[in-house]
Amino acid sequence: MRKFATAVVAAGLFFGGMGVAVADSSWHGLVMQTPGVAFEGKYQWQPTTKVPSGLHLKGQLRDENGSDGHNVYLRTKVEGYAWGDLKGVQRKSIKVDKVFYDGAVLKTKKVRLHACIDRGSLRPDYCSPERLFSRR
Repeated sequence: MRKFATAVVAAGLFFGGMGVAVADSSWHGLVMQTPGVAFEGKYQWQPTTKVPSGLHLKGQLRDENGSDGHNVYLRTKVEGYAWGDLKGVQRKSIKVDKVFYDGAVLKTKKVRLHACIDRGSLRPDYCSPERLFSRR
Protein backbone atom coordinates (compact mmCIF):
# COMPACT_ATOMS: atom_id res chain seq x y z
CA MET A 1 0.00 0.00 0.00
CA ARG A 2 2.84 2.38 0.82
CA LYS A 3 4.51 1.80 -2.60
CA PHE A 4 1.20 2.48 -4.35
CA ALA A 5 0.75 5.78 -2.46
CA THR A 6 4.31 6.80 -3.31
CA ALA A 7 3.71 6.00 -7.00
CA VAL A 8 0.48 8.05 -7.02
CA VAL A 9 2.21 11.06 -5.40
CA ALA A 10 5.15 10.81 -7.84
CA ALA A 11 2.81 10.61 -10.83
CA GLY A 12 0.83 13.62 -9.56
CA LEU A 13 4.01 15.69 -9.18
CA PHE A 14 5.22 14.63 -12.63
CA PHE A 15 1.99 15.49 -14.45
CA GLY A 16 1.53 18.67 -12.40
CA GLY A 17 5.01 19.78 -13.45
CA MET A 18 4.21 19.00 -17.07
CA GLY A 19 1.13 21.25 -16.86
CA VAL A 20 3.24 24.15 -15.61
CA ALA A 21 5.83 23.56 -18.34
CA VAL A 22 3.17 23.45 -21.06
CA ALA A 23 1.53 26.62 -19.76
CA ASP A 24 4.88 28.43 -19.68
CA SER A 25 5.84 27.40 -23.22
CA SER A 26 2.54 28.20 -24.96
CA TRP A 27 2.19 31.14 -27.36
CA HIS A 28 0.71 34.43 -26.13
CA GLY A 29 -0.47 37.39 -28.21
CA LEU A 30 1.55 40.61 -28.14
CA VAL A 31 0.76 44.12 -29.43
CA MET A 32 3.11 47.07 -28.89
CA GLN A 33 2.38 50.34 -30.63
CA THR A 34 2.87 54.04 -30.50
CA PRO A 35 2.09 56.63 -33.21
CA GLY A 36 4.15 55.65 -36.25
CA VAL A 37 5.23 52.13 -35.27
CA ALA A 38 3.53 48.87 -34.31
CA PHE A 39 4.56 45.33 -33.51
CA GLU A 40 1.86 42.65 -33.65
CA GLY A 41 2.67 39.03 -33.02
CA LYS A 42 3.14 36.41 -30.36
CA TYR A 43 5.73 35.21 -27.88
CA GLN A 44 6.62 32.18 -25.82
CA TRP A 45 9.37 31.13 -23.44
CA GLN A 46 11.47 28.35 -24.94
CA PRO A 47 11.89 25.37 -22.59
CA THR A 48 15.29 24.95 -20.94
CA THR A 49 15.77 21.72 -22.90
CA LYS A 50 15.79 23.70 -26.16
CA VAL A 51 18.88 25.68 -27.17
CA PRO A 52 18.73 28.65 -27.03
CA SER A 53 16.36 28.87 -24.07
CA GLY A 54 14.93 32.37 -24.13
CA LEU A 55 12.00 34.52 -25.22
CA HIS A 56 10.88 33.53 -28.74
CA LEU A 57 9.19 36.41 -30.58
CA LYS A 58 7.29 36.14 -33.90
CA GLY A 59 5.30 38.80 -35.69
CA GLN A 60 5.32 41.90 -37.89
CA LEU A 61 7.14 45.17 -37.18
CA ARG A 62 5.43 47.92 -39.19
CA ASP A 63 6.23 51.53 -40.05
CA GLU A 64 2.74 53.03 -39.78
CA ASN A 65 3.68 56.53 -40.95
CA GLY A 66 5.69 56.11 -44.14
CA SER A 67 5.73 59.82 -44.93
CA ASP A 68 7.61 60.90 -41.79
CA GLY A 69 11.01 59.71 -43.08
CA HIS A 70 11.89 57.82 -39.89
CA ASN A 71 12.95 54.20 -39.50
CA VAL A 72 11.43 51.84 -36.89
CA TYR A 73 13.03 49.23 -34.65
CA LEU A 74 12.49 46.92 -31.69
CA ARG A 75 14.62 47.89 -28.71
CA THR A 76 15.54 44.81 -26.65
CA LYS A 77 17.37 44.08 -23.42
CA VAL A 78 18.21 40.66 -22.03
CA GLU A 79 18.94 40.71 -18.30
CA GLY A 80 22.63 41.42 -17.73
CA TYR A 81 23.32 42.80 -21.24
CA ALA A 82 23.15 46.22 -22.90
CA TRP A 83 20.17 47.40 -24.96
CA GLY A 84 20.13 46.12 -28.54
CA ASP A 85 18.12 46.94 -31.65
CA LEU A 86 16.28 44.87 -34.23
CA LYS A 87 16.06 47.25 -37.21
CA GLY A 88 12.96 47.68 -39.35
CA VAL A 89 12.54 49.30 -42.77
CA GLN A 90 11.00 52.67 -43.67
CA ARG A 91 7.52 52.53 -45.23
CA LYS A 92 7.39 48.71 -44.93
CA SER A 93 6.78 45.89 -42.50
CA ILE A 94 9.24 43.13 -41.70
CA LYS A 95 8.77 39.65 -40.28
CA VAL A 96 10.37 39.05 -36.91
CA ASP A 97 11.25 35.52 -35.76
CA LYS A 98 13.94 35.78 -33.08
CA VAL A 99 14.89 34.25 -29.75
CA PHE A 100 16.29 36.64 -27.14
CA TYR A 101 18.54 34.75 -24.71
CA ASP A 102 21.57 34.89 -22.46
CA GLY A 103 24.17 32.44 -23.72
CA ALA A 104 25.88 32.26 -20.32
CA VAL A 105 22.94 30.62 -18.52
CA LEU A 106 20.59 27.73 -19.26
CA LYS A 107 17.44 29.66 -18.41
CA THR A 108 16.99 33.30 -19.46
CA LYS A 109 14.65 34.89 -16.93
CA LYS A 110 13.97 38.52 -17.99
CA VAL A 111 13.67 40.32 -21.33
CA ARG A 112 12.55 43.94 -21.92
CA LEU A 113 11.08 45.20 -25.23
CA HIS A 114 9.95 48.50 -26.85
CA ALA A 115 8.75 49.33 -30.36
CA CYS A 116 10.48 52.60 -31.34
CA ILE A 117 10.81 55.26 -34.03
CA ASP A 118 14.35 56.36 -34.90
CA ARG A 119 14.03 60.14 -35.14
CA GLY A 120 17.68 60.87 -35.84
CA SER A 121 20.54 62.15 -33.72
CA LEU A 122 19.12 65.57 -32.77
CA ARG A 123 15.76 64.43 -31.42
CA PRO A 124 15.15 61.59 -28.97
CA ASP A 125 13.56 58.40 -30.25
CA TYR A 126 9.89 57.83 -29.53
CA CYS A 127 9.05 54.43 -28.02
CA SER A 128 6.04 52.45 -26.86
CA PRO A 129 5.82 51.68 -23.14
CA GLU A 130 8.43 49.16 -22.02
CA ARG A 131 7.24 45.58 -21.62
CA LEU A 132 9.00 43.30 -19.14
CA PHE A 133 8.73 39.56 -19.79
CA SER A 134 9.64 37.38 -16.81
CA ARG A 135 9.85 33.61 -16.82
CA ARG A 136 8.04 31.91 -13.96
